[in-house]
Amino acid sequence: MAKRYVRVQTAKGQIYYGLLELNRSVTLLDAPPWLQGQPTDSELKPDTYQILAPCAPSKVVAVGKNYADHANEMGTDVPTEPLLFLKPSTAVIPIDGPIWYPAESQRVDYEGELALVIGERCIDCTPQQAQTKIWGYTIANDVTARDLQKRDSQWTRAKGFDTFCPLGPWIVRELSPGARLQTFLNDDREPVQSAQIDEMVFGPDRLVSYISQVMTLLPGDVVLTGTPSGVGPIQVGDRIRIEIEGIGYLENTVVARPLPEVSHP
Repeated sequence: MAKRYVRVQTAKGQIYYGLLELNRSVTLLDAPPWLQGQPTDSELKPDTYQILAPCAPSKVVAVGKNYADHANEMGTDVPTEPLLFLKPSTAVIPIDGPIWYPAESQRVDYEGELALVIGERCIDCTPQQAQTKIWGYTIANDVTARDLQKRDSQWTRAKGFDTFCPLGPWIVRELSPGARLQTFLNDDREPVQSAQIDEMVFGPDRLVSYISQVMTLLPGDVVLTGTPSGVGPIQVGDRIRIEIEGIGYLENTVVARPLPEVSHP
């Protein structure tokens, strides 16, 4: 099995990067793995930690309509160059973290995606250079308020709500180009999304190179590579499970967004 790099939090609130062992214990690293973090003699036993999102990105750069079938189902042409947007770091949540359904929206959709984790500072890179800047791979859900996306002239609000970027559960270093991505709702055995990641219009190296011509990518940043066809609505109480061969699965449940706490003088 490929090494699984995790980011965890102890009951005392301490946050570590580590290697997840087969028995679910975690061997701690002395730094983030893309910053040459090395295994230490310290270990966390199972049930003594909580898995967090596998990195804490300064930004999440996402790509729209990067599968031809998805562009078609959205009623648009396939872009001639990558279509970029940003999701704030505050949208990131881990596996099992609740997705908050905002009161402003009447239509929230799942979007299962392959996520790239950047390992080195990347600016003005060629595709060949960009490939060496991709440290590893994980799973993402680009949750989208579809009605707000259509209403607004840009996508920031629709894509940027708190909890709208489930990420994880861990990072692997290698991934087959033909790995299959599938999305499942609740207990349905038939996937609502199913595609091979090599069906992307623009591959990972092209995406990272293109983004690096616009903005500097920093170690730990995340690139979402687009979703295949089959996107659809979710409701409060739904459970979304995204699987990618060679990584594992990311599962989250939808809840109503909590009301803000009212402070009394």
